[in-house]
Amino acid sequence: MTQIIVLAHAPLASSFASVAAHAFPDCASTLRCVDVLPSDGPEEIERRLRDAVGQAQALVLCDVFGATPCNAALRVADGVRVRVVAGVNVPMLWRVLCYATEPPDRLVNRAVDGAVQGVMQVGTISPQNQSVQAGPNDHVKHHHQQ
Repeated sequence: MTQIIVLAHAPLASSFASVAAHAFPDCASTLRCVDVLPSDGPEEIERRLRDAVGQAQALVLCDVFGATPCNAALRVADGVRVRVVAGVNVPMLWRVLCYATEPPDRLVNRAVDGAVQGVMQVGTISPQNQSVQAGPNDHVKHHHQQ
């Protein structure tokens, strides 16, 4: 079983735990979250993450690539037992949450697919905001001839 861990700036990790429990209460109990406080140093974050991982295989979902939580996760990751995916969002989390029995490679693919497929434009531009384009026989174009 792969341990799923959200490592993010506080209170984001805990908020993801709440969202997970809301949608998938049976699976959410396996999720671990590590909130990073402004006062936490890199060594403290790394220690807390190592404690959360323990001896298990783990997929660590971080909030922002290049930020302190992600950098700590990359120091813990070995690419085999511990994997890291940055840019955590709700679709990503939901895609992996109930599949912890799958190998880490499949979970990484699920996470990335969930993140990418979960981001889309869903609104449309309303007609009153579109510019009018006169056609060849449009009366607006030939208004002076009427």
